[in-house]
Amino acid sequence: MPWKETFVYEERMKFVVAWKQGGWTLSDLCREFNISRVTGYKYLERYNLFGLDGLKDRSKKPKRHPKTIRKKIIDLIINERRDHPTWGARKLLASLQARIHMIKEWPAPSTVGRILKDKGFISEPKKRRPKQTPVIHFSHVLGPNDVWCVDFKGHFTVGDGMRCTPLTITDAYSRFLIGCEIVPKANTVSVMSVFEHLFIEFGLPDAIRSDNGTPFASISLAGLTKLSVWWLKLGIRLERIEPGKPQQNGRHERMHRTLKQETALPARSSLEEQQRAFDEFKMEYNFVRPHEALKNKFPSEYYRKSNRKFPNSIPIASYPTNIMLSEVNDLGNIHCEGHRVFLSSALSDEVVGLEEISDRHLRIIFHNAALGVIDTHTGKVLQYKNPMLFSIPSDS
Repeated sequence: MPWKETFVYEERMKFVVAWKQGGWTLSDLCREFNISRVTGYKYLERYNLFGLDGLKDRSKKPKRHPKTIRKKIIDLIINERRDHPTWGARKLLASLQARIHMIKEWPAPSTVGRILKDKGFISEPKKRRPKQTPVIHFSHVLGPNDVWCVDFKGHFTVGDGMRCTPLTITDAYSRFLIGCEIVPKANTVSVMSVFEHLFIEFGLPDAIRSDNGTPFASISLAGLTKLSVWWLKLGIRLERIEPGKPQQNGRHERMHRTLKQETALPARSSLEEQQRAFDEFKMEYNFVRPHEALKNKFPSEYYRKSNRKFPNSIPIASYPTNIMLSEVNDLGNIHCEGHRVFLSSALSDEVVGLEEISDRHLRIIFHNAALGVIDTHTGKVLQYKNPMLFSIPSDS
């Protein structure tokens, strides 16, 4: 005959039934069930209050936890999130820690995230496809103004039906948002006007990184445009990402995502209101919003104006005596070894240098940039994808 199984819950029910049937003193009944009188009184009282449910095991979870987050801290987190609806747990926590020093122990970012989720501020994120191509890190960005990044944030329509085309410029090292301006048109005149004001205020960068769209680049020699020629004349190197690979300018593209969330969802009622929103965002992005890549400090703490001042007049290029000079006509052509060679209309009325690098090849130099190579036998031009930095040798 198998052993009969019994459970604590059943034993408690038997204890209560026996007591209800009578004929027992509590001491004898407790001795029969091998429990103390305190335990016997406890379960009889629970039965009288809750019925059979009172005989079940209760949760051993403590009523209060020593690590429970204080309501004051939770309220601070919620209020900060309401002020900055697009900020995540780490950024909210960093902002609170930077401003409120009375609280010594703050919850972990994971705890802040759980609080936001419990309060309905965070929804499940959309799953993204993993990137197939790695992000290219530009190792030469070692300080402020080494590289400025420029691009147009995709155009959209504001409330009164006007088209909004924002031009954005950031410093690649500090993530400092240098400019976010609505331009009438995405053309050379509008962009040059914005850059001239920024150059006067912040100085000149060593290089400017852009995509291959107008007015930053073209399909002509070395992708030159009137705008990029102007930058070269100011001694600024040109850097262009590969077509279809915005991740090579990932820092700037990530800023665009935040800019859209904060200022264009929804768009403002007019261009004036939209520009005001951009200006407010720029101040917050540079001076208020912690940046994780900067150890939760602000871009303004890392950025310094350039020591290279914007000149009163455009410098004239000087070349060594071993480099021949050739003037580009108004159509973008030069005459070389009996050939009429087309360079670029962006170079019209400029002077280029021609450096002999072999018996039949001349390298085309413009200021400190090498643009391509001319085959003197055929008059054909082999252009460089990007203007290459050219070190002008001394005459000695």
